[in-house]
Amino acid sequence: MVPYAGWEMPVEYSGISNEHMAVRTRAGVFDVSHMGQIEIAGKNALAAVQLISSNDAGALQTGQAQYSALTTPEGTFVDDMLVYRMAPSHFMLVVNAANTARAFAWISEQIKTIGDVAAIDSSSRYALIAVQGPAAREVLQPLATIELGDIGYYRFGYGEVAGARATISRTGYTGEDGYEIFVPPNAADRLWQAVLDAGRSADVIPCGLGARDTLRLEAAMRLYGNDIDETTTVLEAGLGWIIAWNKGDFIGRDRLLEQKERGLTRQLVGFEMIDRAIARHGYPVVSGGRQIGVVTSGTQTPYLKKAIGMAYVPAELRAVGTEIEIDVRGRASKARVVRLPFYSRTGPRTGSGRSSTQA
Repeated sequence: MVPYAGWEMPVEYSGISNEHMAVRTRAGVFDVSHMGQIEIAGKNALAAVQLISSNDAGALQTGQAQYSALTTPEGTFVDDMLVYRMAPSHFMLVVNAANTARAFAWISEQIKTIGDVAAIDSSSRYALIAVQGPAAREVLQPLATIELGDIGYYRFGYGEVAGARATISRTGYTGEDGYEIFVPPNAADRLWQAVLDAGRSADVIPCGLGARDTLRLEAAMRLYGNDIDETTTVLEAGLGWIIAWNKGDFIGRDRLLEQKERGLTRQLVGFEMIDRAIARHGYPVVSGGRQIGVVTSGTQTPYLKKAIGMAYVPAELRAVGTEIEIDVRGRASKARVVRLPFYSRTGPRTGSGRSSTQA
């Protein structure tokens, strides 16, 4: 257990590799109640969300979610988030735990002049349990009062799970299909135990932060504080697909458009180690004998069985196949830029599949 953003968080239960493989091959259960929830409601709620978010919330139907960036005027990240459309004039933003208070203060300040809209930090109303992996639906369905197969990807519905009223979202942070279940905090322990009991025959196990990190890295999902922050723009992070250029103005749009037209000087890339070494967060990236960047995320992945990572490199080195070096404890180790994500469940189960988007 480790302290994180005011929470006591489990790093692992039975070993990171074991938990990682359970999610890739069966299913795992995560307590992610530390995530923050900010709700925005009122007649002008859509206008408020459109102002602060890079993606187009107007394209969402009620019951649908999208990945987006909460942007600064420089086009960088206050945070990344999921935007849920709960009703035509009611949205819920799920943000990172360490950023909840800051994101809420930022949003409240930005939407002050919009009119009929209010934002509240509703994090204390929700516990959040994630069930991720190929067996997630079969494990959860006996506990749910609604047909989980009717919930499309990045959509959500309402019902009961293990006797608790729940919002059930088909989303996740692992690269696998699965569900995130919002319940009242006093029902969280009952739901957690019910899922583990229901999944016993499928060998479903509890998973901690360690496996969550290795799983999201294989799927090339960015981690705030490592791969994205207030110094990195949405375009530099390789997330141009979450920018809705045609929706109208939003905070940071002008700077992002300027950067798009001028061209990037650096970009986040994925790499695989060629030499026998593991690149870790913070290790220097080298080319031509000089440091050109820093590893933002890196590990030896249990499923792909490769040493992989992500780093910002000069634009001229971002092409797939480009060789770079990672300074691994004083030794220059060769690596190669590869296409992201490293793993996609839509590809062969060897993990060699590719996808142009992240979940």
